[in-house]
Amino acid sequence: MCCKNEILESKLNELSEFIDSIQNKEGSLIAVLHKAQNIFGYLPNEVQSFIAKKLDIPVSKVYGVVTFYSYFNTEPKGKYVINVCMGTACFVRGAGDVVDELQKKLNIKIGETTADGKYTIEVLRCVGACGLAPVVTVNDKVYGHFTKDKVDKLLEEYSE
Repeated sequence: MCCKNEILESKLNELSEFIDSIQNKEGSLIAVLHKAQNIFGYLPNEVQSFIAKKLDIPVSKVYGVVTFYSYFNTEPKGKYVINVCMGTACFVRGAGDVVDELQKKLNIKIGETTADGKYTIEVLRCVGACGLAPVVTVNDKVYGHFTKDKVDKLLEEYSE
């Protein structure tokens, strides 16, 4: 496994170059966090510390921003992030049953990732597609009129 440290170093170099390219570093924390999450997939403590050092700000400030905004992740996500909309229209039409079925089939809870790193289950407040309720998304693909009976087929589609 020679390459794990090389890959990490390559990613840190990419992030470092991005930070160095920013003219006004003050007020750039969120942009840097977005770039870091895009590079790493999530924001582990060592990446947050690296960002704090490069921007010359306390790690606590970086951590505070990361934990405040739900967009940022401190844990790796699965290859397939399954989001179930829990907005009013979706919830009333059975989104809760969909979540229950996903949790049962994948043996994980909301916010968790399967041991093989393949699936993560999350819920959203509203996707903005109420006419398709209930709505499920997998990464960027939207599935409307979704029911718990469709869970097996969905997982099969992403089973590889």
